[in-house]
Amino acid sequence: MALSMSDLVPVSLRGYQTPWLSRDVIAGATLAAVAIPEVMGYTSIAQTPIVTGLYTIIFPALFFALFGASKLLVVGADSATAAVLAAGLAAMGVAGLEPNTPEWVAYCGLVALVCGVLLVLARLLRLGFIGDFLSASVLIGFLTGVGIQVLTGQIPGMLGVPKGTGNWFQQQLAWIKEIPNSNGYTIAFAVATIVIIVGCKKFAPRIPGAIIAVVLSIIVSTAWHASTHGVATVGAVQGGFPPIGLPSGVMSWANVVKVFTTAVSCFILIIAQSAATSRSFAMKHGERVDVNRDIVGLSAASFAAGLSGTFVVNGSPTKTQILNENRGRTQVANMTMSLIALIIVMFATGVLTNMPKAVLSAIVFLIGVDLIDIAGMRRILRNYRVEFVIATATAVIVFAIGVEQGIIAAIVLSLLDVVRRQYKPSNFVVGVDTSGEPTYQAASPGTESAPGLIVFRYDADLFYANANRFVDDVEALIEGAPTPVRWLILDAGAVDQIDFSAGLAFSGLLDYLKAKSITFAVARVDSSLHQALQESGALARIDPQRIYGNLIDAYHAFEHESASNT
Repeated sequence: MALSMSDLVPVSLRGYQTPWLSRDVIAGATLAAVAIPEVMGYTSIAQTPIVTGLYTIIFPALFFALFGASKLLVVGADSATAAVLAAGLAAMGVAGLEPNTPEWVAYCGLVALVCGVLLVLARLLRLGFIGDFLSASVLIGFLTGVGIQVLTGQIPGMLGVPKGTGNWFQQQLAWIKEIPNSNGYTIAFAVATIVIIVGCKKFAPRIPGAIIAVVLSIIVSTAWHASTHGVATVGAVQGGFPPIGLPSGVMSWANVVKVFTTAVSCFILIIAQSAATSRSFAMKHGERVDVNRDIVGLSAASFAAGLSGTFVVNGSPTKTQILNENRGRTQVANMTMSLIALIIVMFATGVLTNMPKAVLSAIVFLIGVDLIDIAGMRRILRNYRVEFVIATATAVIVFAIGVEQGIIAAIVLSLLDVVRRQYKPSNFVVGVDTSGEPTYQAASPGTESAPGLIVFRYDADLFYANANRFVDDVEALIEGAPTPVRWLILDAGAVDQIDFSAGLAFSGLLDYLKAKSITFAVARVDSSLHQALQESGALARIDPQRIYGNLIDAYHAFEHESASNT
């Protein structure tokens, strides 16, 4: 089949209109002004050289623009994946492996390549739905935990004191003890950076406060010779074109095995966060979401990261929001950002030499603050108490134990929450009001739809874990009914499947109803439930005349029989 010219145009750029170009370029330049100091700061989390942060928004961002589907999603360094990466490499226990060394960066590249392979497999197997297995509440808790870990990790750099070792609590105790030895000039640079960024956000949100803070700090540090006053500076930054090729010295199956769990953690987070970000911004603009196509772009970005001397990348909610606020329309804006970053690494890294490290620490500190979603946690607490407990537990595990453990906990807790909902769904006794409309009241002993009738709605599929509970709930309603029950109607509008265990339990319930001379009927049976009932053998035990398409017909059948018996 021959390819047309339109087939050669990236999905994210199809339908591009010339009038969008100037807007995209301006939005991309604004995005670069914010993203460049941000990704430089993320290197303090990933524990890699500063220039590697700039590398994350060159080829990885460009390759996502060419192969992804989202018009706005910005790909680059991200605090959550950087934290997972650093924790995973530190836990490998490789002798002599130290942060900020070429070997450390090589392992970072290997993780990115493994992530790329996992994303390719996810696309081939159409596993984009994996992102849906981290519930919104768990993701809020996870990112809140990452935010706490990130911001507390920057406090030593803002004070000018050594960073402690050990677990999270020991690290906090270490910098608290070092407060008397903090450097006042370092603190001044950090505070000034925070004031500038927060002030710009509050009073001039379109002005990139981070880039202003960086430029001013470099000018002041250079003119005042800040390093002679005990202020730690970035020092010489490697310039030139990003190194292209496989990570040196780590390409072996043994090392792939070593980094695999870290790569899996990053992979899950990449799919969950990128899919959520892409979906939310696409919906704002009335555009179609293609998560599986975005996975192609993310895999290309991961391969680009691994082959260009940097660490794993992710879809960034903060940078995508900035692009959206500046009315960027397509990935041309991200291409503009990539070009600006490339120009800087090739010709302007020398100006970064005298930048105080405290400035980067302050930038990342504020990013950590933004990750802590207090409003979201309050909303969950107010409306969903169980989910709040799950979100809080995830957050605590992330910062107190570890980010990788937090990823595992997030997945396990999300799945347990699914099981919990299915095990104990909302149950209702359905009645009919004077206008003929159905009414719903919580199912509890003592409730009935009408004298002698219980219409029971069960809001979940029946499977081995909840089948006995379903039977127990029905029996409790019958035993506690204020008048002897003659009919039980099951509203099956929310039931699509019945597994083998549930089929046995269901047959037992039919025996119970028969022993009590109670007529059983079922309403709103769709084709999938009909087949499941047939496969379980339960359908043969239900009177075909007692299977109804809707509740009203079933209710009228009960009324007609009641009238006939009076």
